[in-house]
Amino acid sequence: MSFLAGFSNIGKVPELRRRVIFTLAMLAVYRIGAFVTIPGVDRNVMRAVVNKSGGMLGFFNMFSGGALSNLSIFALGIMPYVSASIVLQLLTMVWKPLDELRKEGEQGTRKINQYTRYGTILLSSFQSFAIAMNIEGMSNSDVGGGAMGDVVLHTGWGFRILTMITLTTGTAFIMWVGEQITERGIGNGISLIIFAGIVTDIPGGVSTYFQTHKGSIQPLNLFAVASIVVVTVATIVFFERGQRRIPIYYARRTVGRRVYGGQTAHLPLKVNTAGTIPPIFASSLLMFPATLAGMHVPGMAQLQSSLERGDWLFNVFYILLIVFFCFFYTAVTFQSVDVADNLKKQQAFIPSIRQGKQTAEYIDKVMTRITLGGAFYVAAVCIVPTVISEYFKVPFRWGGTSIMIVVGVALDTVAQIEAHLITRNYEGLSGGGGRVTRIRGRRDIG
Repeated sequence: MSFLAGFSNIGKVPELRRRVIFTLAMLAVYRIGAFVTIPGVDRNVMRAVVNKSGGMLGFFNMFSGGALSNLSIFALGIMPYVSASIVLQLLTMVWKPLDELRKEGEQGTRKINQYTRYGTILLSSFQSFAIAMNIEGMSNSDVGGGAMGDVVLHTGWGFRILTMITLTTGTAFIMWVGEQITERGIGNGISLIIFAGIVTDIPGGVSTYFQTHKGSIQPLNLFAVASIVVVTVATIVFFERGQRRIPIYYARRTVGRRVYGGQTAHLPLKVNTAGTIPPIFASSLLMFPATLAGMHVPGMAQLQSSLERGDWLFNVFYILLIVFFCFFYTAVTFQSVDVADNLKKQQAFIPSIRQGKQTAEYIDKVMTRITLGGAFYVAAVCIVPTVISEYFKVPFRWGGTSIMIVVGVALDTVAQIEAHLITRNYEGLSGGGGRVTRIRGRRDIG
């Protein structure tokens, strides 16, 4: 009941109420666009092809919220933006001008975001042309569906150019929607768009399962699916809430007749600082060979077939990419040197650790250790449920990656809502109004 009472507090804060309504409205616009088909195609044939082929095509369709199977104007989804962000953040670490730009603060971050938008447009144009070339030769008979017809009604350069313009514009619009949600709504807009795409596919998947297995539903299978979901969600919540708290002491100082400091606090370091970014980035990179295969790049078709979702090679690459991006994104967003400088300016220190360089090295050492555990946790959550479901032949459709993204985004959004409520002296969604003093370092997100 306290949780429901916490939700009722949302309507009592006008600014928060406006942000929530704006976010829901933008997500509704995105979902409507997912059903607007690009000109010159038969989406019924494409839906049959996607449903029967599965694999990486179905995985990409899941992240686009079903837009690919509908061949809608949002068929590319938000993945081109994610891929462009990966490239820019990698360049930030190896190219000095971009690194200096990142250190300029808000102005530099805006400039890097602008470069990311340009990269998104270029990548969208490239991927949309690959999709146009790929679907021109698709028909339902390719996957054993009979002569239902071709996906593209009229092939040629006119269709390819029109498809490029349509899909690139759709991705640019999704990118704008995500930025508007982040700025004027609640939560991270890009993550919420991916969240919406996955969640909206759940009712259809459940309905399809019951229709397919009508009269032959196995209670043990349903129990196994429910158990996998519950255990995975509980694991995600446990680790996402996990922190390593480093004790902090403030030096006692006298100003006039008053004595300041002498207090204790803690520096919270999250076990999974990168959040849901590693599986999203890893999934985006593993989808890229399919794009190159559509462009008929030599060797890409073989690579795509080798990286079929569910195979051992796919799982190995997926785990390696997740571990890499956990360390990479943490290194980009959490600067131990900046945290140590902030502590020194506030005349705070870690017991038995000298201020300055030694403090930064100690924080970096602790962060590396907990990030290693967090990386293994993320990899296990993304891989283990899928492996278990395939080994025991359990009809588990979404996998640990989807569950982690959904739960992680939900936790982050709820945390932002609670922050708005507590700031305005309302109890949070959990019904507790206690507040804890914390110190946080600067987080530069490129």
